Amino acid sequence: MTGNPRFSLATVVLDCPDAHALADFYRRLLGWEVTCSEPDWVLVRNPEGGTGLSFQSEPGYRPPVWPEEPGEQQKMLHLDIRVDDLDAAEAYAIAAGASRAGPRPQDDVRVLLDPAGHPLCLFLH
Repeated sequence: MTGNPRFSLATVVLDCPDAHALADFYRRLLGWEVTCSEPDWVLVRNPEGGTGLSFQSEPGYRPPVWPEEPGEQQKMLHLDIRVDDLDAAEAYAIAAGASRAGPRPQDDVRVLLDPAGHPLCLFLH
């Protein structure tokens, strides 16, 4: 073998209390398809290709606090989701099961929490 091995990010996995419920939220939000489903793990992918999102049930899952607070569960990651209309996208996400998070970091970003408490940022493209 010459050079470095090839790496390709296939999916980002989010721990949560119920993999199927959170996968259903993101499936509806993003318009993606479930491509693999097991009792405690679900994969959704964009039909047009690219990196997928997986959801893994964890019995001891604790949602992160946003914004961060000392001594509380810290977020490990958040998702940035590009939208074409902030107001419409925020309303749609909330109707799908998201909730508004704390203060907005910028006027052109809306921070929401998915049903398991993971932060996600909607921003204009």
